[in-house]
Amino acid sequence: MHRHYPKEVILYAVFFYVRYAVSYRDLEEIMAVRGVQVGHATLNLWVVKYSTDIAKAAQARKQATAGSWRMDEIYIKGKGKWMYLYRAVDKYGKPLDFMLTRRRDKAAARRFFSHAIEVNGIPQRIVIDKSGANLAGLLRINAGLKFSRSHRRINILRVKYLNNIVEQDHRFIKKITRPTLGFRAFHSATATLAGIEVAHMIRKQQFQLNHSSPFKQFASLAA
Repeated sequence: MHRHYPKEVILYAVFFYVRYAVSYRDLEEIMAVRGVQVGHATLNLWVVKYSTDIAKAAQARKQATAGSWRMDEIYIKGKGKWMYLYRAVDKYGKPLDFMLTRRRDKAAARRFFSHAIEVNGIPQRIVIDKSGANLAGLLRINAGLKFSRSHRRINILRVKYLNNIVEQDHRFIKKITRPTLGFRAFHSATATLAGIEVAHMIRKQQFQLNHSSPFKQFASLAA
């Protein structure tokens, strides 16, 4: 996968793609201007390869978030079909977690909330939309918490204006994914979105890293 290029060059290409609204053809031209001759297919392989691991490091190293969450989902197109991107932010708009799924149902909602809690801890409250599937998934989570050691219960709110913050936060994700014109495969969509979410977290200053530029922060997560 053209690993004869320095790692910093590869990470620069990955960061540029997940941070800015460019297509792979655009990025191929941008890299060529910088003296790096690499095809758009290889660029795609780089993004898919590095984004997942960087996202895992980002989840482990991001700053603690508030205990009041906002959750919503958006549509993402892949192979001509619509997929669903579940996302959650805290009350200050700091991204918490995301999950791409082929279905929008109770099981998907439960998986999303379970993973978000695993990496962020149990919140005091979660604000959701009017989706019955999201409510059912959260009620299932609460049923499990009732019999756990914590004996905690998440307060569930369905107040539309409180969810404006996560709906506005979707805009960055939509802006970056628009040039893709739809992902070709589920696994590549998941990996690419992971990188986009990390770039978004860096924009929201969610890391205490000793690096000044956003790119250096991104690259440090791949160390």
